Amino acid sequence: MSEQRENVEEEEEEEEDETNLQPGGDTAEQPPEGDREPGRDGDEEQADRSTTDVLETAEEAETQADLPDDTEQLGEPQRRDHVGDSTATVKVVLVPGGHVMTVAFAIGLSVQELKLHLAAELRVPAEVLQISLDGRVVEQQRSLMELGVRPQGSTRMEMSSSDPTAYPLRPLRPPDHDNMPDVITVRVQTDEGVFQEVVVEIERPPQQKAFLGGYRHRLTGAEYHHAAIQTLTKRRPHRGGAVFSRDTQTVDLRSQVQQCPVDVATQMTATGCYVSSMNDKLVAARGGYITADEHHDTRLRAVIRLQSFTRRWLARQAVDRLRRDRARRLAWQELQERRRREEKEEQLRNQRHRWLNPQRREDFNLLYRALETWRLEEEQRINSSLRGAERKVALCALLEKETQLIADIGRHRIAAHNDNYEQTVGNFLDKSAAPHRWRAADGRPLEMDTQHTIRARELRELYNNISRSSVSQEQRLHVILTLKHTVKEHECQLTRDVVDLIDREMDLMTRGVKAVSLEGLRKRISTLFLQYIKTPAFNPEVAKLLKVPQNPSQLKNIMFLCRGCHRYLLSSDFRPSASDCLNGRCCSCTELDNIARSREDFSRYKDILRRLRADEQRLNGEAKIPFLLQVDDLRYLVEVVWASHSALHASSDLYNLVFVRWERRTDWSPWNCILLSKEETSAHLEVEDVHKAYEATFILWIEHKHRLARRHFSQIPVMAEHLDPRPSTGKRTIDSLPASAR
Repeated sequence: MSEQRENVEEEEEEEEDETNLQPGGDTAEQPPEGDREPGRDGDEEQADRSTTDVLETAEEAETQADLPDDTEQLGEPQRRDHVGDSTATVKVVLVPGGHVMTVAFAIGLSVQELKLHLAAELRVPAEVLQISLDGRVVEQQRSLMELGVRPQGSTRMEMSSSDPTAYPLRPLRPPDHDNMPDVITVRVQTDEGVFQEVVVEIERPPQQKAFLGGYRHRLTGAEYHHAAIQTLTKRRPHRGGAVFSRDTQTVDLRSQVQQCPVDVATQMTATGCYVSSMNDKLVAARGGYITADEHHDTRLRAVIRLQSFTRRWLARQAVDRLRRDRARRLAWQELQERRRREEKEEQLRNQRHRWLNPQRREDFNLLYRALETWRLEEEQRINSSLRGAERKVALCALLEKETQLIADIGRHRIAAHNDNYEQTVGNFLDKSAAPHRWRAADGRPLEMDTQHTIRARELRELYNNISRSSVSQEQRLHVILTLKHTVKEHECQLTRDVVDLIDREMDLMTRGVKAVSLEGLRKRISTLFLQYIKTPAFNPEVAKLLKVPQNPSQLKNIMFLCRGCHRYLLSSDFRPSASDCLNGRCCSCTELDNIARSREDFSRYKDILRRLRADEQRLNGEAKIPFLLQVDDLRYLVEVVWASHSALHASSDLYNLVFVRWERRTDWSPWNCILLSKEETSAHLEVEDVHKAYEATFILWIEHKHRLARRHFSQIPVMAEHLDPRPSTGKRTIDSLPASAR
């Protein structure tokens, strides 16, 4: 290996002055400095060339190491013809200049043929060339294979001139123009797992390639030139027949002489001169003569025909566009109709679910409303069909049935209250144990736990463990002992009661009392411990969640008297309204009165108000009037002002009615609104000017509704602040409208 490394280094030093040649042509010159690859200088090119030569020499050394040393086997007759077709790399050193020429040559050829090839490259006679190997002149009849050159191998020879004065040996291409070798070895895969090394010759044109343009990188400033390929252009196949070209060239007649450069004479029969007419041809015009009018008529008919086809195409385009618009319109209408149908089905499904599984106060109001509707229908049927004693008996039976249904609804209400109680307690404990959250300046959410939140979280976990029913006796004893040690941290009557109940349960459990008999005692322990958790002295984090403030001075301005139950309650226990004061009846009294008397369902008005607030919040984020109105105010606006009917088609389905702006450029208010169905809303919102879209009679009727709403809500101080006085739009009043409009 050391000898091989020394040979490689020795070859690198000799290849510094080497000129790569094409085996079958002239010496290829390197492109000038301007045609080099941008971004690479001469040092980098020299380094790349040296590296390539080192790798080639190493590969050649490995190839020579792998071949057998027995040279006589290569000369066997049965293998000589096959091996002679292989190529080898021949490096010829020009003496005395020391320049190295590299050429790929078949090892079966003779030295004479090598001399002829090199003489053509150097442009000198072959007779003056002398090739020597290891200091001895080589005979011209011997082949490279006989000299010991192996396939895909390499050899090094010296070449001198017998007449150096007349025929000096000098390269036609300067050595500094070499940028890549002419011969490279490529490893090609011929079969699966089989590789073959092939010697590839790099052909260069003898002339410099033309500049084909390029581009420059804007950031780095590097220039990239277009390059041409050496592949010949593919010729078109011959079509078999003669092909004529009709290309013409037009010249400017104003700058050219129109006289023929050659004088040509003609001859005809005349007196004293006879010219034969045997070869003359008679030429006649095809068809009849076409006048100018006929020519213009033909062109006019052609233009009319083209116009007809063009107008037909334009008409088809317009019809197709109308057809597509119609299809889109029908698809949109079908989509809207399906959406409204799905919304209606969802409302009916939701209403049916609320009837079967009531959970909230609104659900039970819906049941009472259905009960009242049924009672009125039965009462009307009895009054219209029965008389006397039979009528009284039927009314008594109706009263008993109504009482039974009210009792059933009451039992469902108690069960729902018990189910919601555990959820309410769980939400209360989760809020008290939640960490403090806020957003940083960069928008990241931050959380922080304090000693109070950690205390609240521990109490929540302890309450959840106590409330579990399916636990073993050992686990229950462990939980109540933990609870006992927790409440003993504070000495008061509440903690003493909790400790007494815990001792009683432990005593009963040691006596073998069943868990079913201890449910009441355990419920008392859970209730007292929940009261312990809600005490701010033991759990400071719940102070912000309690309805009753701990400071009695804060109760002065938030306590009001209920006229129904005659109790002083917090302002949160009263239903807010823009038209009523808070010192009326509380929510409990209002709900009880509704159940006993009118049995109204306000869920439909809540849906209308909720949608109105969402629409106005989307159109104007600073809208105030929709958020000042309450359910009672909206009910008055729907039932009294608009008579629970749509303004356009008189639809009375409250589930399908919505409030929108009368003038779309002005914020919504009771005096700038209109009650429409969901189908009519989309068309009304597209109207830019209502005075141009609707008739004067309809506009006066809408303005009368607005005056009624303005008169009612102007009596409310909080609403009177948002009134905008408007001048009268005309002298006509509602009395001048037709009876149908009124």
